[in-house]
Amino acid sequence: MEGLFEGMFTAQWFAALGSIMLLNLILSGDNAILIAMACKNLTKHKFKAMMIGGLGAVVIRIICTAFAVELLEISYISFFGGLAILYIAVKLLTDKAPDGEDENLHQAVTLWDAVKTILIADFLMSLDNVLALAGVANTVPEGKWSLIILGLIISIPIVLCGAQFFLMIMTKFPLVVYAGGAILGYTAAEMMLMDKEMGAVLEPAGIVLKIALTVGVLFAGWLINKRKINQAV
Repeated sequence: MEGLFEGMFTAQWFAALGSIMLLNLILSGDNAILIAMACKNLTKHKFKAMMIGGLGAVVIRIICTAFAVELLEISYISFFGGLAILYIAVKLLTDKAPDGEDENLHQAVTLWDAVKTILIADFLMSLDNVLALAGVANTVPEGKWSLIILGLIISIPIVLCGAQFFLMIMTKFPLVVYAGGAILGYTAAEMMLMDKEMGAVLEPAGIVLKIALTVGVLFAGWLINKRKINQAV
């Protein structure tokens, strides 16, 4: 444990901590939106789901940070992670009709369903966050792990407050859910472009891929919701 606290509270350590806090603010937006979308259909225990999912996600990130470089060196992991995020984005859009036209068309979402979605999706989406955080922490000769752990702990209120805000907006303006789906579609495209093998292949069409996946998620979500409504009529 002594090595954990070595090098703390130096000027370089505080500078790195400031950079990590800024990165948390920039990179935590899509995670906050994800948590809000996963919890939007809970009839109760919304805050409990956010807390459990958020804390679990931080633990996952601490573990992933230890193996960040190794994870990104595995071929196709980011590519298939992006595909999984596409599936999750469409699922979150279609768990409940965004316009709230018919509550009976959709199964009730349980606390565990919401937490499970948050943990799986955050694990898949955390590679860019983890790599950025680990990169900043490695600029400090000592105290790297104290920076990583403290930075991730600081990210908890940022993500949870952001999730609360987005959940409030989605509750008042249900169609905003589609904006969240679009952000997740864009995130999926970025993950695919990060991949060690597929990134080089997809890079020439990077902009087209981002637009196609963003629009594709929205269209798929709208189409599935429309079919569910028509089947119930």
